[in-house]
Amino acid sequence: MAEKLLEINGVSKIFKIGGMIRGKKLVAIDHVSLSIDNDKPVILSVVGESGCGKSTLCKMVLRMYRPDTGDIFLLGKPYSQKKGYDPLQFRLDVQPIFQNPYESFSARKKVDTYLFNTALRLGIVKTRSEAEKLIDETLCNVGMSLATVRGKYPTQFSGGELQRVSIARALLTRPKLIVADEPVAAIDASMKMNIVNLFKELKDKYKVSFIYITHDLSTAYYVSDYIATLYRGCLIEYGPAKEIMDHPAHPYTDLLMNAVPRVGEKWDNSVVLPDMEENEYAISYCKYAPRCPYAKDKCRKWRPELKPTTGDRQVACFYPLTEKSRDRS
Repeated sequence: MAEKLLEINGVSKIFKIGGMIRGKKLVAIDHVSLSIDNDKPVILSVVGESGCGKSTLCKMVLRMYRPDTGDIFLLGKPYSQKKGYDPLQFRLDVQPIFQNPYESFSARKKVDTYLFNTALRLGIVKTRSEAEKLIDETLCNVGMSLATVRGKYPTQFSGGELQRVSIARALLTRPKLIVADEPVAAIDASMKMNIVNLFKELKDKYKVSFIYITHDLSTAYYVSDYIATLYRGCLIEYGPAKEIMDHPAHPYTDLLMNAVPRVGEKWDNSVVLPDMEENEYAISYCKYAPRCPYAKDKCRKWRPELKPTTGDRQVACFYPLTEKSRDRS
């Protein structure tokens, strides 16, 4: 079997909410398993409402959070194996792009300083002149140049321009994987498609895979090779993007697809969850059962496992949707 670029194997993450005595446990990620092959670069979009666990999963891949159960493997090496962990190599192989580019750069520091620090301190190049050449080449690939960036502060750029600089900075290491957490959420609607178009171009040019965390299903539909749908921390559907978004098998994915917003729109990003939703995280049976129009007694007793359906698709549902069941609904 070919080695995977990334393998997420049964990971869970639990947070404590409230005080030490009366606090509650929230299972933000509940035994999720995913993988990305190493033979061909892909864009895997992780979708779902606010609070479904997308960003938590992203931060575990970036080693910002440790899984409470399960493990993550990068090129066959487990995250839990501290002895063989090389922080420098990890930073070369895996790069983040965050939601708000203005939070990624200090307003008091010139933007090109970050680019030179990345190129020189990580040992990508040895001299300043080599760094200039690499930085200019990489910026040109995202529609900018060193001449337009040099000596300027973050506030002198638009959100879209600064996010392009963030992408260029991530590409300087020639990473194998880029984790993009809501990278177009803080960008003007007119620039969103330019950024996701860029991801598609860079995937092939740099042979880099992306994990694209997003609320914006319209961009996910356009840019993705694969889609993973999360609900209350559980992976409920996974497979080729076009198949899932055109013919979802899980009732929750079907609900999302029927409410696909226009480019630039998204669901409410509030992180304050009402009691009903908090309680849903602790459900031991199907977490979607309380809201599902197709739920039966079996759904309220047991948790469905993620199982193959057709092709490369997988769904965690006892009664996956078909064209006939959609017509009846």
